[in-house]
Amino acid sequence: LVESQIRQAIYALSKFSVEVANQVTAAEARVNAMEMEIDRELSSIIARRQPTARDLRLLIAISKTTANLERVGDEAEKIARMVRSIIGSGAPRSLPSLELRVASDLASGLLRKALDAFARLDTQAALAILKEDDLIDQEFDGFVRKLITYMMEDPRMISPSLDLLFLAKSIERIGDHSKNIAEFIIYVVKGADVRHTSMEQIESVVK
Repeated sequence: LVESQIRQAIYALSKFSVEVANQVTAAEARVNAMEMEIDRELSSIIARRQPTARDLRLLIAISKTTANLERVGDEAEKIARMVRSIIGSGAPRSLPSLELRVASDLASGLLRKALDAFARLDTQAALAILKEDDLIDQEFDGFVRKLITYMMEDPRMISPSLDLLFLAKSIERIGDHSKNIAEFIIYVVKGADVRHTSMEQIESVVK
């Protein structure tokens, strides 16, 4: 459902479609309800079975992954909201949104890879995801520089350009949540918390 939200949000951006943006917003309540239901199920399993070691780590990782997916849904809804704001402002469709669509595709693809890797508990795939997240960060930085130039050249576009900036930040955060999921995979399989550690340390853990 969350992946569908992202695809719809990207489509709404590429086509400047209010209708599709509204569909993204409508799905948000379902995502929130699913997160709460999964948390209840996990709490019940922990209470009944009292898992230890890897089983416990897996349940913790599922809970954290679910929370990250809910936040991805939040970011998709923010994108939809910004699309509506840009359309409502009457801003021209010549706004530099191509780079955003490229970054959006990267972020969406990264999330799919993260979920596939989680299903297989594939630490090598998780490591590749952590490295790939840097590409999204680079796209974001390049877009911000271009957007600043765009606003300086045409001050009338400051308001819609700021909407695009917030939209770009949401896309970057989707990549960050995929990175978090990759870290949870390593936690489950290796028993090591690799958050806030260097890539060299993570590579050492995964080997």
